[in-house]
Amino acid sequence: MACLDKCHCSVDNRRHSSILYNILKNEEHKDSHKGRKEEHTGGYGQGCSCGSQKKVSLKTPQVTCKAASAVLVKTLRFVKSLPCFQELPLADQLLLVRSSWAPLLVLGLAQDKVDFETVETSEPSMLQRILTNKQGAERKQQQEHQEVPEPGDNIQQQHKVTQLPTATEIRWIKEFLEKCWSLGISNKEYAYLKGIVLFNSDLPGLHCARYIQGLQQEAHQALNEHVKLIQRWDHSRFTKLIIVLSLLRSINANAIAELFFRPIIGSVNMDDMLLEMLGAKI
Repeated sequence: MACLDKCHCSVDNRRHSSILYNILKNEEHKDSHKGRKEEHTGGYGQGCSCGSQKKVSLKTPQVTCKAASAVLVKTLRFVKSLPCFQELPLADQLLLVRSSWAPLLVLGLAQDKVDFETVETSEPSMLQRILTNKQGAERKQQQEHQEVPEPGDNIQQQHKVTQLPTATEIRWIKEFLEKCWSLGISNKEYAYLKGIVLFNSDLPGLHCARYIQGLQQEAHQALNEHVKLIQRWDHSRFTKLIIVLSLLRSINANAIAELFFRPIIGSVNMDDMLLEMLGAKI
């Protein structure tokens, strides 16, 4: 598939203006002296059905959120660099990105070997919720008399209503990553898989549904031909890749947003951030 073959995900030195890029740049100097720390799979409610519904959060959000943010920036740069994507109406571009950003991100995490560890998080008691809501109301009244809101208030306010993912939702992500790593997927295979995920013609409201369907079929065909050429001894590899891709259907986009991005974007709406990044020069 020509438009996928010519595109790359590498970070360049061009000027960036997206929310996540600025967050990453602001934090870069704080830990530039630290090497990239690899994290390993942690416990997330195994062995007990009740544990699968427990809420979890990242063990090291300062490390993992930054890594996930960098992957999202690279992912959207990859999408925007596709000539066939650029030819679509803006409305179709937005629909495709809003629908596919989460599975594309998880594919990017697998490609960049980003692993993470989670810990169980206790649900706040009724008394804690009452006190938190009261403090939030008092803070809001104070802000109404101030011209400039206090730094961090938006993030603190958002944390009150954050819906942390469950251990089951995280297990699906972890299992997908492990499947990808066990197959040793190449960068070109990842590119074709991303094309299959991105060009989803089943979304309601698309203006160019038939054209988008053709692009997805091209990505399927290109992946199949590439596998036959490079891995001709493994006749089942194409099927294995498609089966792994089907696991993405079990991954919850809201869980991805809450786990990897809510700690750093606070009250910013994920759709708004994607829209801003899609229009930015990233």
